[in-house]
Amino acid sequence: MWRFEQIWDKRNRTALLSLSAVAILIIAIVDYATKAYISLGFLYLFPIMLAAAFLPRWAVVLVGIACAVLSDRFSYLDPTGESFRLTFETLALGGCGLFVSEIVRNRRLTMEAQERLRILVETSPAAILTIDDRGFIELANAAATELFGPREGTLVGHPVAAFLPELHHALRHEEGPQFRTSMRCRGHRASGESFMADVWFSTFKEAATPKLAAIIGEVTDEPASTTPVPGVPEDSNGSGRVSLGSREVEVLRFVVQGLANKEIAARMEISESAVKNVLQQLFAKTGVRSRSQLVRVALEQFRDLL
Repeated sequence: MWRFEQIWDKRNRTALLSLSAVAILIIAIVDYATKAYISLGFLYLFPIMLAAAFLPRWAVVLVGIACAVLSDRFSYLDPTGESFRLTFETLALGGCGLFVSEIVRNRRLTMEAQERLRILVETSPAAILTIDDRGFIELANAAATELFGPREGTLVGHPVAAFLPELHHALRHEEGPQFRTSMRCRGHRASGESFMADVWFSTFKEAATPKLAAIIGEVTDEPASTTPVPGVPEDSNGSGRVSLGSREVEVLRFVVQGLANKEIAARMEISESAVKNVLQQLFAKTGVRSRSQLVRVALEQFRDLL
């Protein structure tokens, strides 16, 4: 069975536009050959709907006008009502084409948004889960799989209660406003090891089905950023947290958001090498060696700055 993505994929643009042009030509020839016996003007709807997915609105209108002219020219009807028929045929053909064009355009925008969201979740250094109404994990990115270490290599289809029992109870089946909040609870790896986790989650509904999305960060017993680095000044409140400059805070914020160095450089309008230098400074100040560890420290120690 053909799906939307297969029929109106942008890679099929040339083939479908060519097919539409050939179909219009064939319909016009057959309509002319039948002369006064039958009108085939309604068949122009099909090539217009195929082409509408790849044409701008003005071009769809022009094609609709051209097909209406062809249909009327070969109809052999009373010429006294020609302008009236031509107007309504143009409205019918062009209107159908514009309707299909808007449907395809909106569908493409939705698919592109879903794809961007999927990429953002999958590439995020923070562990992200979505949970269905039965408490089973629907989506889990690589960071979540690494955090919980499932034996099968995937978290999808597993009950969240096996890894974060408290999160299972956050699903709201009753009517009422959905919410978003955070909590600290105990998590369990597939190996049986337990750890403390900070969980930021929100409930939402897909159609009428309650669901939940969560970001999980592991709480280490000895956070790397609590140990002062020699030569680095501490905060004035004496908390032991290292001080960060405005540029370091901004880079850290983008790292937590899952942006790559190139994207961070574009957002801040600086060079990619400058971003790398700031990251090295952050690694040195917080005592971490990877971006995922930096995200964890950021969520634990610098949440108020983010």
